[in-house]
Amino acid sequence: MADPSTYRPRPGEIPDSPGVYRFRDAHGRVVYVGKAKSLRQRLSSYFQDLANLHPRTRTMVTTAASVEWTVVGTEVEALQLEYSWIKEFDPRFNVKYRDDKSYPALAVTLNEEFPRVQVMRGPKRKGVRYFGPYAHAWAIRETVDLLLRVFPVRTCSSGVFRRSQQIGRPCLLGYIDKCSAPCVGRIDAADHRALAEEFCDFMAGRTGTYLRRLEQQMKDAAAAMEYERAARLRDDIEALKRAMEKNAVVFTDATDADVIAVAQDELEAAVQIFHVRGGRVRGQRGWVTDKVEAVDTAGLVEHALQQLYGEESGDAVPREVLVPALPDPAEPLTQWVSGRRGARVALRVPQRGDKKDLMRTVERNAQQALALHKTRRASDLTTRSRALEEIAEALGLDTAPLRIECFDISHLQGDDVVASMVVFEDGLARKSEYRRFQIKGFRGQDDVRSMHEVVSRRFRRYLQEQEGTDEWTGGGDGTGPDPRAVAVGLAQPDDRTAGGPAGPSGPIDPDTGRPRRFAYPPQLVVVDGGQPQVAAAKAALDELGIDDVALCGLAKRLEEVWLPDQDDPVVLPRSSEGLYLLQRVRDEAHRFAITYQRGKRSKAMTAGVLDTVPGLGETRRKALLKHFGSVRKLRTASVEEICEVPGIGRRTAESVLAALAGAAPATPAVNTATGEIIEDDQGTPPDGGAGRERSE
Repeated sequence: MADPSTYRPRPGEIPDSPGVYRFRDAHGRVVYVGKAKSLRQRLSSYFQDLANLHPRTRTMVTTAASVEWTVVGTEVEALQLEYSWIKEFDPRFNVKYRDDKSYPALAVTLNEEFPRVQVMRGPKRKGVRYFGPYAHAWAIRETVDLLLRVFPVRTCSSGVFRRSQQIGRPCLLGYIDKCSAPCVGRIDAADHRALAEEFCDFMAGRTGTYLRRLEQQMKDAAAAMEYERAARLRDDIEALKRAMEKNAVVFTDATDADVIAVAQDELEAAVQIFHVRGGRVRGQRGWVTDKVEAVDTAGLVEHALQQLYGEESGDAVPREVLVPALPDPAEPLTQWVSGRRGARVALRVPQRGDKKDLMRTVERNAQQALALHKTRRASDLTTRSRALEEIAEALGLDTAPLRIECFDISHLQGDDVVASMVVFEDGLARKSEYRRFQIKGFRGQDDVRSMHEVVSRRFRRYLQEQEGTDEWTGGGDGTGPDPRAVAVGLAQPDDRTAGGPAGPSGPIDPDTGRPRRFAYPPQLVVVDGGQPQVAAAKAALDELGIDDVALCGLAKRLEEVWLPDQDDPVVLPRSSEGLYLLQRVRDEAHRFAITYQRGKRSKAMTAGVLDTVPGLGETRRKALLKHFGSVRKLRTASVEEICEVPGIGRRTAESVLAALAGAAPATPAVNTATGEIIEDDQGTPPDGGAGRERSE
């Protein structure tokens, strides 16, 4: 635990101007980023009696070992720089809004030749039009099912679409007139795109004009005694009205706004957002966060707007944003949000009328979300803190292990031996820090020797990076180490990163402060196994001279915790939060290792046969596998079907079939102990992935 007075800046060093500051720990890692209208006043507030600080702020300043700042011209520039640094460094103690689910949205893939309507989660993609997010995926599907009667846009997957093209028959939706069937040429690409754009216009709130047009067409058809067409238009109008009724009307005018409300206590806060488009609630989402310091409602609103609009632009940012409180002054935040839209955005605190009533509704949702989070969330701050304290007490550690790394070995009957390293910080998985290794020094079922190798490789890299002599700068795409690192024995050719680009030479880049991939040591290393695996890891650490990292092993059978040089294990109570956290860490390492091992085996089995085809390079091999999905389906295809793949001619197609005809179908791997099939020829369990993962 660091003393903040050891790195407190001297009087007069801190400028009295706007800027952004960064706290770093002893390893140079950025742990907190903040902005201030006056750097001098803001930073001085951190260096006071620790008893007067917020509990999380006290933990942050004692974890940090240095502070630095950057002066900017205006508060708007400070807001932009703070957001950029938070996204770049992902500081441990910054406000992070999180939820236990990803919210689904209704997406229209306008970037495809034949746009598709679908439910989509995750990050937004370029060229895709989004509506929502919605609280439930079933709500989207019900709405789409009603609208397909009027807007029969394609909803099928790419595989189903290609299959219908090949056989010349549409799917069921095409037969019941809920799809215009562009796959079989019932409608051309231009008309289908126009239909998709009309669907988007209706979902965007421009409903009145379209309904009036349909009503006029119905009247005209009735006047012309085309009663069947008039009845069909009448049913279409009713379907559209039912779809509109599913979205609650909150404003009588066509208001576009986002309504944000906050519920909080001393340690946590919940944010709820209602997306109102065309006067109707089109979507809802919410977040929960740990409060790092004594942030008021205006500060939480500022962080929420950064989270909400940091990656958005254009019409995704509405003309009006209703919030419970505004920072003082509010103009810098207004300018930043307006810059995301490209036009003026009004930030307002509603005082009366319908907008005030809706704000109360959103506030009730936020209060309910916070209460629900406190009663059931497994990653609650108090629960995580208790788990870390129990681990420290059981293992005899001086401080709680804020960073835990766990290693696991996986192979299939001695072949394709791989290892995984997962990282938990503050009791939560940090997937960008995950690493995976391939054991190349030997073959066979020797988990002890494999554990010694992988722990040695991980900490050898750490020592080398601390010394700053490793010249490898990384590939930037996470595909493996530089050959120079392999040549000097620092890495194997297949060391992999699960996260983003590798950092620059040395533990910290002097320009950006980004870390190298193995730059930080853990406070605790956990190995999957008992006394032999722990002894192997201990030997690896001793050989490298590392004596400040705690070590333990978790054996599967009785969930016993083994410590180095001890004949008896530590047995934690079954109800212990510490044991539960260790089990989660161990299970995550096991999952990550078995996934990598299965992927390697799948690639070897699928690529092995196609490698023998003369003139078939890697690009066309990937194109074949992408088109057919697996070698099994490719083996049953005809020459004409293979020729449909771009870049594949008839002679090459005949060579592929000849090679596949001469190769025997892959034999499923069988567990010799139980007789169950472990994987099929695609590297997945026979039940499609629901089977139990195994590490032999």
